[in-house]
Amino acid sequence: MENLDLSQFEEQEKPIDIKYYIIKYFRYWPLYVFCIVLGLFAVFLFHRYTVESYEVKGSMMIKSNASPEVRILDRSNIFSGTENLTNDILLFSSKNLAEEALSRLHFDVSYFASTNIKEIELYNNSSIKVDVDWSHPQLDNKKIRIQILSDSTFQLLPGENMFLDQFFMSYPYAEDEQAFFGKEYYFGKEVNEGRAKFTIHLVDIMRQYDEYEFLLHPPQALIDQYAGAVQVRPLVNYGSVLEVSMVTKIVDKGSDYVNALMDAFLEYDLREKNRISENALKFIEEQLFIVEDSLNSVESRMQYFKVENKLLDVNAEFGGVLNNIQQLEENIQSIDFELAYYNTLKDYLVSKTGSYEEIVSPSVIGISDGILGELIKNLVALSLDRRKLLAVVRETHPDVAALDQQIERLKENIFENIENLIANTNSKKREYQEKLSGFDRQFSKLPQAESSYSNIFREFKLRENLYTYLLEKRAEAGIAKASNVPDNSIVDYAKRGVLIFPKKTQNYSYAIGLGFFLPLGFLLIFHYLNNRIMDQIQLKNMLKIPLLGTIGYSEKQTNLLVAEHPRSLSSESFRSLRSALFYIASEKKCKKILVTSSISGEGKTYISLNLASAMALSGKRTCIIGLDLRKPKLSNYLEISNKRGLSTFLVDKDKAEDIIIATKYENLSVVPSGPVPPNPAELLLKDKMGAFLERLEEEFDIIVMDCPPVGLVSETMDLLRFSDVNLYIVRHDFTHKNHLLMINDLYANDQIRNFYAIFNGLKSGGDTYDFGGYNYGYGYNYSYMKKNRYGDGYYEVEKRNKRGWVNKFLNRFKA
Repeated sequence: MENLDLSQFEEQEKPIDIKYYIIKYFRYWPLYVFCIVLGLFAVFLFHRYTVESYEVKGSMMIKSNASPEVRILDRSNIFSGTENLTNDILLFSSKNLAEEALSRLHFDVSYFASTNIKEIELYNNSSIKVDVDWSHPQLDNKKIRIQILSDSTFQLLPGENMFLDQFFMSYPYAEDEQAFFGKEYYFGKEVNEGRAKFTIHLVDIMRQYDEYEFLLHPPQALIDQYAGAVQVRPLVNYGSVLEVSMVTKIVDKGSDYVNALMDAFLEYDLREKNRISENALKFIEEQLFIVEDSLNSVESRMQYFKVENKLLDVNAEFGGVLNNIQQLEENIQSIDFELAYYNTLKDYLVSKTGSYEEIVSPSVIGISDGILGELIKNLVALSLDRRKLLAVVRETHPDVAALDQQIERLKENIFENIENLIANTNSKKREYQEKLSGFDRQFSKLPQAESSYSNIFREFKLRENLYTYLLEKRAEAGIAKASNVPDNSIVDYAKRGVLIFPKKTQNYSYAIGLGFFLPLGFLLIFHYLNNRIMDQIQLKNMLKIPLLGTIGYSEKQTNLLVAEHPRSLSSESFRSLRSALFYIASEKKCKKILVTSSISGEGKTYISLNLASAMALSGKRTCIIGLDLRKPKLSNYLEISNKRGLSTFLVDKDKAEDIIIATKYENLSVVPSGPVPPNPAELLLKDKMGAFLERLEEEFDIIVMDCPPVGLVSETMDLLRFSDVNLYIVRHDFTHKNHLLMINDLYANDQIRNFYAIFNGLKSGGDTYDFGGYNYGYGYNYSYMKKNRYGDGYYEVEKRNKRGWVNKFLNRFKA
């Protein structure tokens, strides 16, 4: 019968799918579970000893007061809106605003529950309250523990370190800082010793026996801390609503600060608006003082003149002329008042640089020029923005330079407008003066006494009207100041907090993911770097010669497995291999089977001996020859003498019948290798070797040739001419992948024939594709599943060494 080419079956095999890798790595599930549980436990401890951080948010609407006329006159803002939120955002981070907000809160003392787990700040839930005198040096930034002795007494002790603080540097107390520790004090009475000057009050008597700690924060450090803790950003793009947020450990504490900061911002805005009204009131008060003084003087003159001249009334004929004169003089006086304002405003703009908040709007003093009023209003707004910006940046900042350019351009517009107003007002004044001269000529025809009285009375009425006018304006300015409200408004107060650290759900998800993927990645890298053959699928993919069978690993303490334990599962592997060899070389009367491998230690002698034993058990006369003359092992396995053997026969020291030794097992004989010769390769090339094999063919049905490794010595290639079937041994978790390159090259170059691979030493539960069974056959996998106890009653139950649970667990992860 022709030899069966098993490579055809190999070529028809389907490619390996994902199922192979799932089974390959699923067997490590205890490692995944262990790592996941370890990760979850680590995350739990992290959450247990970590102080949570929350984000609190509030929102504020910033309104714009710029009118279309202002945008037209201010050429820098023609094509852009005037909502410049940058200054307001910077103002929220200013230290002045932080100081004003903190002045409303009791943040200079933090209260903590006494615990060794993690820092728990009580804020409003503390039963004690500490009032600190910051004019005195204090023990700040170090915790002080209070031990309540009774309703009225307590003592102070050094603060305790948290659990995690034990692993980091601690800051001990100096000698002058320990002066007040361990002494008894009274609630409500000042503690004034060393670096301590404060008063402690007991607020909640029901919780007086709880232990507390408190921490003193210096005001300036507190201002620096909170000024940089606030984040301000527009809520939406191109919107004027700002979101004010901060990260805090206590939601109520953070919410209180954000709300206090927004309230302080509104009050700051209101104060800036009231400054305009206050400046107007100041200007009116100064004018009232001057006018009132002159009015009193004219009134005294008029009374004195009437008494001296016994003057009752002027001629009714000239009454209309007098009224016209009075009206014109009032108009001229009003024009002079306007000119004085224009000149004062002009001088102020010339002398002042940068800050223009003290300018009095023309509408406040009764000058109804809309364009000038809008220009002045816009100049004051830009000046306020500049002052806000300078609270957080230097004058060299680009934003300050941009505001200065806008202010200069606006000043040019105001100067131009003032010059036009002064020219127009002077023209109107000259017109009124010409009319007044005509009426004065008519009035000069009155009698001298009446004429003098009329002049005094006319001056009196002029001063009186101006005084009344200023009183009205003062009242209007006062009402405007009282009715002022902030331009901006709070949209939402900060109430709720969002947990941002630690993110518990995310951390647990990471723990599960890392617990699974880290060991999986380690295994992938390990298997990628592992250069040894680990399973049949891997062997089939790398080896070009057919895989004839798989020999399972046996824990029996013997090398004569088939002969001494014929009912074991491993022995069945050799029987399956025997059947395959009978089928392959069925036409041969005497089958010569050569066994070799790549290197020493892969189980050539073990396979040869047990294969020969399996042949002998089937009734075949079998002889096993030890052809490894360099490193003989066969005689040791069979416990026979190696003083005579093949080497002594080839050098003519012994006869053929002397070296063929019958063993204690039926149908099994052995030819030991004999003493190690100096030239084993040359001995095996003698013609006497061929003649010896021909004699063995006449006496035996099966000849098993235990040869040296084909990858190390040359004589194996010379022995291939005598064999019918050649077995190439590959050992599980021992043979390196690069060892297969030589046999693949020989096979590809047609230098060898009838070569078949045997996968030896496959361990149960190893890194294989067979779920822990033993595989054998023509390249196909047949498994005796121990889980289902298939084969009980037919085969001997394997007696395994008892191992502890630790060894069993670790053995599961053997590659």
